[in-house]
Amino acid sequence: MVVDLYARKVVGWSMKPTLARELALDALLMALWQRKPKGRVIVHSDQGSQYGSDDWKRFCAAHNLEPSMSRRGNCWDNAVAESFFSSLKKERIRKRIYKTRDMARADVFDYIEVFYNRTRRHSYLGGVSPEAFERA
Repeated sequence: MVVDLYARKVVGWSMKPTLARELALDALLMALWQRKPKGRVIVHSDQGSQYGSDDWKRFCAAHNLEPSMSRRGNCWDNAVAESFFSSLKKERIRKRIYKTRDMARADVFDYIEVFYNRTRRHSYLGGVSPEAFERA
């Protein structure tokens, strides 16, 4: 999952059966397609192995992205991402059982693209949604 820290908007995400490096690359590629950034962009991550892979480093270099990784035990750098996953679990997927992976993916899509980015109010943004914050 990729979050734009300015507006707390989820701009890239992916779902796969395993936590492979392709998962992170797919989410970052989606973010690039949505945002089409001009200039250098900092991409912060935790210390997961997928973010230290050669594929990740080459992808970042090819797209003018500056990888940033905090030291072990520094939880503040990932607070926004952790908060998102906590909200997703509490507000949508807790106690749900999906019959298929496609049903789970559709529900996560609905949560992110319809509710979280467009409707859900964020105290950090003054009580408006990420989309409303960007429009203002």
